[in-house]
Amino acid sequence: MDRKTEIRELLKLSPEDVREKAGDHLVVCEDLDALHKRFAEDIAKEIRGNNLENRQTRLILPVGPTGQYPLLAEIIDSEKMSLSKCWFFFMDENCDESGKALGREHSLSFKGEAERLFLSRLNDSCGLLPDRVIFPDEDNIGALAKQIEVVGGIDTCYGGIGIHGHVAFNEPESGIKDAGPRRVRLNDFTVTINAVRSHVGGNLECFPREAYTLGMKQILESKKIRLYCRNGCEFDWANTVLRLALFGMPGDDYPVTHIRGTDYTITTDRETLASPRHLI
Repeated sequence: MDRKTEIRELLKLSPEDVREKAGDHLVVCEDLDALHKRFAEDIAKEIRGNNLENRQTRLILPVGPTGQYPLLAEIIDSEKMSLSKCWFFFMDENCDESGKALGREHSLSFKGEAERLFLSRLNDSCGLLPDRVIFPDEDNIGALAKQIEVVGGIDTCYGGIGIHGHVAFNEPESGIKDAGPRRVRLNDFTVTINAVRSHVGGNLECFPREAYTLGMKQILESKKIRLYCRNGCEFDWANTVLRLALFGMPGDDYPVTHIRGTDYTITTDRETLASPRHLI
């Protein structure tokens, strides 16, 4: 079955059919607020459990979705949760044409967004060490794979799913599942959907076309993969990729399909689970 035919068949499935077919690999929240709350609680639960066992917590984290981060900061502060044993490897960061990562003051900087919504809201007493909060950039990109190995690998990769099936900025390309941390050129699908959602007035010409990203290899080697797939806006852009992520044939044309065979769960909301209005 080719990909077009497969997608047509997947989109014919009712939400109830999707739930039944996906089983424990799918969690459905009532709405976007509930999804963000679940996301925050999932991360907090993992850190809490590791702290009780005096274990390190080594996570890959996204900047998209982001609605979970203020909630997570509240949980950490209210419980006086220690982050002293945490490693946070953020998935990616935009860069300019010269390869310089966007500064935190830039409105499209992922580091800046994470600091505004999460890191700056944490009390100093949580013990999070600055050198354990890592965003890929021009200075560290060549060392990230080794650094992840040295700390013992990733316990859980938390993330979203892009319109073309990318996880981090691992977009469709041959051999993508074995790709490591690198600088990438973003495709037109990613740039367009990001420009639509970023309040830049549809400015495609000035939107960042390059970025640094962790590799699909590091993501797939994580002990667990927990993805949160949602439209998050008025457009139903994620309904198809949700179904592909759950059931699609593994292939480099939609990198998220390579999660099959790992310990993965995808959390979504009812709106994103819904069947599209028009089947084409």
